[in-house]
Amino acid sequence: MKQKEVNKIIRLHKMWLEKEHGGKRADLRWAKLQGANLYGANLEGADLESSDMQGAALRWAKLQGANLYGANLEGADLQGAKLQGANLYGANLQGANLYGADLQGANLRWAKLQGANLYGANLYGAFLQGAKLQGANLYGADLQGADLEGAKLQGANLYGANLQGANLRWANLQGANLYGAYLESLALQWADLESSNLQEADLRWANLSPEQREVAEKGGAILQKK
Repeated sequence: MKQKEVNKIIRLHKMWLEKEHGGKRADLRWAKLQGANLYGANLEGADLESSDMQGAALRWAKLQGANLYGANLEGADLQGAKLQGANLYGANLQGANLYGADLQGANLRWAKLQGANLYGANLYGAFLQGAKLQGANLYGADLQGADLEGAKLQGANLYGANLQGANLRWANLQGANLYGAYLESLALQWADLESSNLQEADLRWANLSPEQREVAEKGGAILQKK
């Protein structure tokens, strides 16, 4: 799809959002948008199901409540993007830049996020069941109340991340870096913590099995309740 055509769709979508005459909701299902310039675009509530946005520039874009089911966003630049409540079920975000992005309450079930940069991202209450996050950078990310059941986090960087009240049942955290992470009221039943870095990780109120507690003690986690 040519940039000129994309710009027209965005313009009409903005009119639709503002309830102006002639406005039309953006329908970009299956659209070919590889490398497109969508910097700061307002696509709130747009339909982008199965669209191909590989390498697209979406920095600071507004995508709240947008439908990105099965979309290809591999290597896309989504720094600072607003994706609250967006549907990213099964989306491909491998290697994408989501630095500081707001994904609060977003649906990321079974999404592919291997190697993605989620530094400082807001994932409060996000749905990440079965998501693939191997090698992802979640440094300082807010994952409070997020559902990561069965997620694959091998080798992920969760340094200083806030996982208070998150669900990590059955998650694979082998080799993950949880240094200084805040893990109060965390559900960790059946999670794999083998070889993970738990130095200074706050696990005082986490529900740990005897095996997990042993791993945590050896890893230097904070376990003693005040």
